[in-house]
Amino acid sequence: MAAKIPVVYLVSDSVGETGEFVVRAAASQFDGGSIDLRRVSHVHETSIIEETLRSAEEEQAIVAFTLVLPHLRDFMLQRTGEIGVKAVDIMGPMVEAFEQVVGAPPHRKAGLVHQLDDDYFRRVEAIEFAVKYDDGRDPRGLERADVVLVGVSRTSKTPLSMYLAHRRLRVANVPLVPEVAAPDELFQITDRHKIIGLTIRADKLNLIRQERLKSLGLQSDASYASFERILQELEYAESIIRRLRCPMIDVSDKAVEETAAVILEYVNQRRNP
Repeated sequence: MAAKIPVVYLVSDSVGETGEFVVRAAASQFDGGSIDLRRVSHVHETSIIEETLRSAEEEQAIVAFTLVLPHLRDFMLQRTGEIGVKAVDIMGPMVEAFEQVVGAPPHRKAGLVHQLDDDYFRRVEAIEFAVKYDDGRDPRGLERADVVLVGVSRTSKTPLSMYLAHRRLRVANVPLVPEVAAPDELFQITDRHKIIGLTIRADKLNLIRQERLKSLGLQSDASYASFERILQELEYAESIIRRLRCPMIDVSDKAVEETAAVILEYVNQRRNP
């Protein structure tokens, strides 16, 4: 005789993925692990619970639930007790245990774990974006960026891009070099306010570039670090920034975190005028 396949109604005031994982893990402990799982998600009214329980009663089904909103959980516990439906409160006991240990009440807000997941995935997406569109590698990404950084070499464009990516901003950066024309896509950006120009004092850039050359085992008097070359690059970069009519930040005496704070302020002003 074939084993009966249990019917399980999974009721949640959020998506219900947490409950489904637990239900399927439990079912896997039995031969075959087959279940007829019926997810009832985003429940915000007791009438939906009542309707689900009527169906569960008729089918002699199990009701598993992850309800963090107190009035829904209380209603579920009361009604399943009254009609004799087998019910399993998946989250309640664990939340109560945390409450006792933490000594503070829970938020009682549905979907918090998915908000955390969304935050994580947005950050990962932003980091991947920053890597893909670093150093002007693919100007096609400029329009999709939240922030576009432009400036000469060694103005902290890449570190800033990664720092801002951890704040969930998609950042692209474009180096400005006199011998290489700035990409057309830079001037075609619809929202020019998201472009940020970075500049630096010539003496500061000279020191930074000399140190960079030393770290690479090269002579510190190479043209890359010469004052003449630096002044030429800065003049060219500032001419491009003027054409773009975008804000310009002097990073000479700023740490990456300080410059990022200024950029974040620009972003917030743009989003909340």
